[in-house]
Amino acid sequence: MLKKGISGSTLKMIAIITMLIDHVGAVILARLMIVNGINDLDAANETQVMEWLNGNAVLYGVYTVMRIIGRIAFPIFCFLLVQGIEHTSDCKKYALRLGAFALLSEIPFDLAISGTVLEFGYQNVYFTLLIGLLTMMVYRSIENQEQWSRWVRFGLGILVMLCGMAAAQLLQTDYGALGVFAIMIFYMFRKNKQHQLLLGGAVFLTSETWAVAALIPIALYNGKKGWNLKYAFYLFYPLHLLLLYLICCAMGIGGIATI
Repeated sequence: MLKKGISGSTLKMIAIITMLIDHVGAVILARLMIVNGINDLDAANETQVMEWLNGNAVLYGVYTVMRIIGRIAFPIFCFLLVQGIEHTSDCKKYALRLGAFALLSEIPFDLAISGTVLEFGYQNVYFTLLIGLLTMMVYRSIENQEQWSRWVRFGLGILVMLCGMAAAQLLQTDYGALGVFAIMIFYMFRKNKQHQLLLGGAVFLTSETWAVAALIPIALYNGKKGWNLKYAFYLFYPLHLLLLYLICCAMGIGGIATI
C-alpha cells in the first residue's frame, strides 16, 4: 500500500517549480523594472516610488508575488539536504557532487544575477548547501564521540555550527549564515518532526516570513524517495539560470545587474 503524504521527489518538484517562478521574477522582471525607470525602490524617495508604481503597478505586483512564491524553495532544499545526509552511503561523494555543481553553477548564476561572467560578491545557493553539508558532517562526527561528555559535545557542536555560519556569511553565499543555521536546525531536530518544523519555522520568520509556507509540504513528507530525480535536480539549477539569462539577452537587457 502507498504511504500517505508526499515523497522526496514531489518535494523536489515543488522546490524546483517555486525556485523557477522566483528566478523569473529576480532575473527577468527585475531587469524590466530597472529598464522602466527606477533602479532601487528601497533607495528612491516617496514621490519617485509613487510615480513609478503608477506606471508599473502590474509589473511590480507580479514581481512581488513571484518572489513571495519563491521563498518556499529554500527551506525545502534545507530539509532535503538533511534527508540526503541521513540516507547517503558516502558523505564524501555527496559533498564532492555538491561542490562540483556549485562551481558549475557559478557562471550561470553570475550571468543571471549580475550580467557578468564572474561576480565574487554573491555566490550561488549550492555553496550554502555545501557549507551546510560539511557542517553537518563535522557535527555528526562530534556527536559520535561517546567518550566525550555530553556538554563537551554540545559546546563543540555549537562552535562548529557558528563556524559554518561564519563561512557562509564571509563567502556571501545565497542566504548566508541564515541558510546554514536553518540547515543545522533541521538536522539537530531531525528525530522530532514537530520540533524540527516549529524551530525551523522560527528561523525563517526572523527574515524570510513567507518561507514558512514551505513547512506545509515538508510536514506532509512521508519518508519515501519517489522518482529518481537526483541528477535532473542538480542540473536544473545551472541550466535554468543560463536559459533565463539568454532570454534577457534576446530582450536586450542581459547586461543589466539586478543586485
